[in-house]
Amino acid sequence: MGLVVQKYGGSSVADAEGIKRVAKRIVEAKKNGHQVVVVVSAMGDTTDELIDLAEQVSPMPSGREFDMLLTAGERISMALLAMAIKNLGHSAQSFTGSQAGVITDSVHNKARIIDVTPGRIRTALDEGNIAIVAGFQGVSQDKKDITTLGRGGSDTTAVALAAALDAEVCEIYTDVDGVFTADPRVVKKARKIDWIAFEDMLELAASGSKVLLHRCVEYARRYDIPIHVRSSFSGHEGTWVSSERLVHQTQQQGEKPVEQAIISGVAHDTSEAKVTVVGVPDKPGEAAAIFRTISDAEINIDMIVQNVSAAATGLTDISFTLPKAEGRKAIDALEKNRAGIGFDSLRYDDQIGKISLVGAGMKTNPGVTADFFKALADAGVNIELISTSEIRISVVTRADDVNEAVRAVHTAFGLDSDSDEAVVYGGTGR
Repeated sequence: MGLVVQKYGGSSVADAEGIKRVAKRIVEAKKNGHQVVVVVSAMGDTTDELIDLAEQVSPMPSGREFDMLLTAGERISMALLAMAIKNLGHSAQSFTGSQAGVITDSVHNKARIIDVTPGRIRTALDEGNIAIVAGFQGVSQDKKDITTLGRGGSDTTAVALAAALDAEVCEIYTDVDGVFTADPRVVKKARKIDWIAFEDMLELAASGSKVLLHRCVEYARRYDIPIHVRSSFSGHEGTWVSSERLVHQTQQQGEKPVEQAIISGVAHDTSEAKVTVVGVPDKPGEAAAIFRTISDAEINIDMIVQNVSAAATGLTDISFTLPKAEGRKAIDALEKNRAGIGFDSLRYDDQIGKISLVGAGMKTNPGVTADFFKALADAGVNIELISTSEIRISVVTRADDVNEAVRAVHTAFGLDSDSDEAVVYGGTGR
């Protein structure tokens, strides 16, 4: 038996009963002969509550102190879980991100992992302990300050530790039974996916699927770490996310080969906003100036569309989407550089939603695009932006139309399950 990294989200350790249930599952893995490293998120809504508290004290808290505050939630979870495991007669040691060797850059609130040096974790495992690690956090390489990894940080911590420790698998425990063809909170007949390739999962994650975050999947693909997404509330087999090489290995063990489905799933995201830069001179360098301004403000953007310039004026409009939380920062940065860029005005819209159809089989199956847009048209959904890749089609619509659009597309592509409705155990999606 090898080493297993398990990650438990906030809904799994939301209260004392949840922590004790998780402790029993961890001890069971230990009894089965595995070395076990566990990464935990903060309990329930603890992080949101800490954010609210900070905003009451200071409307613009400093990044360093904000990270010091937010990492308290995971430290509470790791200590309580270690206590629960010891109460079951097994030894456990808890570690903060810095103690676990998670080294990051110096960007507070959304740091990126530079290296993982898990010396103390290896020592704890060699001594027969279960290692409990606080997710979502690390320590900066230069100043040795506590940092947080941003959204999905605990998932990323788990995969990074799995890679550094050469684990057999990284198990991500959440409040649903795996990765579904759509969010089961929106589409009750969504089907659980048994296996999905890293590439398809990356597109789903980037398009708004909340079970796994993009950075986590990206890290797993880079180091070829299989991910098993499953529920901490049931014993069901979950969804395997891995490379095709690993799938071929399972087929050699007796499973029948299954051709990959044309469509993997439908994702949606209502956390983005749209910025339109109006009246941009249609000449080389203008788009570069706009997006350099956004980059310098450390803002990530998603979809980009440039209109055809008007012949009479030689001006065009450029629209792009970005996280709502970054909207004000983007507008301020562009306004400060207005003279240098030379645009007329800015428009901001945070009442949008994105719907994405994902599947590696799309590129060899004509008609997928036509069927996608027909499903949206039949549902009366108007399209504002369109973006495509080899395995994804994304559109922006009104936020109020998103749920209906997701259900319509899901049904149109035959993704609805014939069995019982998907179960959401915890209700938060993490």
